[in-house]
Amino acid sequence: MNLESPRIVDAKPMLIAGLDQRYEYDKTSEIPAQWGRFAPHIGSIPGQVGGVCYGVSHEMDKTGFRYLAGVDVTSADGLPEGFSILQLPAQRYAVFPHREHVSKLSETCGAIGSQWLPQSGYEAVDSPVMLERYGEGFDPRTGMGDVEVWLSVLFPDARFVGWRDERLANEVNYDYD
Repeated sequence: MNLESPRIVDAKPMLIAGLDQRYEYDKTSEIPAQWGRFAPHIGSIPGQVGGVCYGVSHEMDKTGFRYLAGVDVTSADGLPEGFSILQLPAQRYAVFPHREHVSKLSETCGAIGSQWLPQSGYEAVDSPVMLERYGEGFDPRTGMGDVEVWLSVLFPDARFVGWRDERLANEVNYDYD
């Protein structure tokens, strides 16, 4: 796979609300049905911020993970029955464009983990490891347009007080969408 270079983004905290479900790694083909159950709520969720949707993979272990299909909200007040919330802290992400059909997201995610991450000098941050960001230009009918994969990362030396990565100083984009 030809993986494009990521941009590095320091993102603000987000509160994601939506439908959360556990999947075994061999059952990810069921995720589109989860989006089908969530889609009718988009645009009418109390406190929804903008029109961007997120697929958040979290609580990963050896057999599977939890996946939340949701949107950024201002609070958990008035959410529909059955909705879950997930608080994402402010953190740094490596953001990769995904220009293929959404059915090929697993290929992009695999390339990030097997090609980019080992040679990048970054470490993946524990949970959530990856976000799928579906921008306002995404067309759910075609499965194409405005999709990004966000990997939460930490430069290994960042654990030291006063650290600053001079190589990235001009690349950091404070993205609040």
